[in-house]
Amino acid sequence: MAIALRLLTLLPLACTFAAPARADSWAAPTVTEVFSASRDHFVRITPGKSLGDTIGFAGSEKGPYAAAEYYARQPDRSYRLMHSATLLNPVAPARFFVSDDGRLATVDNWHNNGFGKVVAIYDPTGKLVKAYDLADLFPPAVVKAMPHSVSSIHWRGQANYIREDQRTLYVHAANEGGFLFGLETGRFTYCENRQGKQRCRNGNADDAWHSGNAMIDR
Repeated sequence: MAIALRLLTLLPLACTFAAPARADSWAAPTVTEVFSASRDHFVRITPGKSLGDTIGFAGSEKGPYAAAEYYARQPDRSYRLMHSATLLNPVAPARFFVSDDGRLATVDNWHNNGFGKVVAIYDPTGKLVKAYDLADLFPPAVVKAMPHSVSSIHWRGQANYIREDQRTLYVHAANEGGFLFGLETGRFTYCENRQGKQRCRNGNADDAWHSGNAMIDR
């Protein structure tokens, strides 16, 4: 499975990285719910209390990580708590998504985009399927060229969502490439267009590129 996307060169990113790091401003994390498209499932995430495990808060309190509660709609249209799980986020994910079969995908960390587990996928019972650091997705030189701020690496765009197939998560990369993550397997494909030709890879190696039609679900 592959996607065709426009590519912008990494030069503007390198120039941004060369500029002084800017300060970050984040709203305080709160208890948040996200529903699946069908509204048959929702997940409620309660922020963790391990601020000391985030970049920029050295010496702060460490404690429980973010907690997720999985709810499913019942025949009488009420919702029932089905499962609870501890997430990999010290405080909270920056964004999270729920599929129609109750799978959870988290993207980035509160106050720490680009640090820690930047993508994590959990099954409908809260069991971790797969999680990725930024170094698992990009070669080191590409990460270094990305825009940096005081406590974040700005590696992705705003277009992040579960696709209509309800089996894949799309994450738009800051360099105009794009990731597809399989919600069942956790595997990913990254694709971009260069000089009118699509190329994709399933790892972070520079020499691992191949043509389109990459598969992420097997």
